[in-house]
Amino acid sequence: MSLFQKGRKELADNEFDRGVTSSSGYLDELVEHYKSRLLTEINLEQITSLDESDKRLKIERLVNQFMSEEQVVIPKQDKKRMLSMLIDESVGFGPLEPLLKDDSITEILVNSPSEVFIEKNGQLQRVNVSFKDEDHVKHIVDRVVAPLGRRIDESSPMVDARLPDGSRVNAVIDPISLGGTLVSIRKFRKEPFSMNDLQETETFTQEMSMFLEALVKAKLSLLISGGTGSGKTTLLNALAKSIPRSERVITIEDSAELRIERPNAIGMESRPPNVEGEGEITIRQLVKNSLRMRPDRIIVGEVRGPEAFDMLQAMNTGHEGSLTTIHANTPDDAINRVEGMVVMAGMDLTTNVIRDYITGAIQYIVQVQRLTDGSRKVMNISELEVNSDGRIEVRNIFKFQRTGVKEDGTVNGYFTPTGVIPKCLQHLKVVGIDINPSIFNPKEVMDYESSRNYTV
Repeated sequence: MSLFQKGRKELADNEFDRGVTSSSGYLDELVEHYKSRLLTEINLEQITSLDESDKRLKIERLVNQFMSEEQVVIPKQDKKRMLSMLIDESVGFGPLEPLLKDDSITEILVNSPSEVFIEKNGQLQRVNVSFKDEDHVKHIVDRVVAPLGRRIDESSPMVDARLPDGSRVNAVIDPISLGGTLVSIRKFRKEPFSMNDLQETETFTQEMSMFLEALVKAKLSLLISGGTGSGKTTLLNALAKSIPRSERVITIEDSAELRIERPNAIGMESRPPNVEGEGEITIRQLVKNSLRMRPDRIIVGEVRGPEAFDMLQAMNTGHEGSLTTIHANTPDDAINRVEGMVVMAGMDLTTNVIRDYITGAIQYIVQVQRLTDGSRKVMNISELEVNSDGRIEVRNIFKFQRTGVKEDGTVNGYFTPTGVIPKCLQHLKVVGIDINPSIFNPKEVMDYESSRNYTV
């Protein structure tokens, strides 16, 4: 049966019983047919470069032309659905397109053609989205990486890429993945979170926000520490808005995620080696190069290796107020990881010298964590100092104190100062930032179980 005959039959069926729409199999066949014609007869690269409305209009006109030539007639609602599927398949990202357009979704995880999960409000949940087969998943991955000059195949089975909206994509294929193609997409808000936004979501309190912004304005260097998905980059981006607009900011990232919307802010991104193993540009090279670009501030998206030494050197030689993140579970763990990374740089330095580098460069550590209920909290704001034994002492200034879990899984707790008065208050005052020391007084909290008050 020809496409024309199928279309006529489908139209007749719908006229007979308007409650019945066309089968998905028939629409899938039409989508594949017209996608094939678009690929062979039209330059899809030119269509891809158009904005969303023009892209849709162009494809709609072409498909109308094809259907007219072939005398194919289908019901209006089916045609609308077919066009949407065709656009998603030919110039979009197939079944993932609706998920990518949903701003409330922060992560998309494809475990198999029939198993797709999303993260929404900090919680993972399975969604009713599927691909036709393994080849369909690979086709979508190719659509992502091809315009970036990357490829994914047996010789290069892992790839990191970035969607036009800035979302970060990681894909792994067999033989590395045991169950077929795996895709992870981390999405980012169109409007980056501000400190006010994070305060409203109870990531920290107003006093903590005030203190953190004061540290950034006063050019005191911060290290943001936390696990995967804990909100390190989100907080880094929000804090960067406190940098005076007169300063030149250079961002360095493995995969560009930061959006520093301000004048005189420039960004650099590392580059993996090509198939021949050549052309790699590392974070360490970019950090070294940034020192020749007259930076007032250097922001490294994440330190993972030897670049930690160059970052510390930069902070110690006139580039105060720099910001970076690190994967670590506690402030003490973050210090130990930085020490290990400096050793990786191959410098023959004693432990005491390395610790002097660290304390001379990093004044404060901000520990963030994603809790079991999906919420993200600043667990500690800590100050570093060297004690009489030459060891680095981490002094908590603010902390989040957990008290339990509700029946619905929500984590109970409260933010409180610890009573430690930060050493930087005088420095803040000198640069014109006056903070009332009373905000560092411990809170009196009601113990509801025993109906008594106690001081934290």
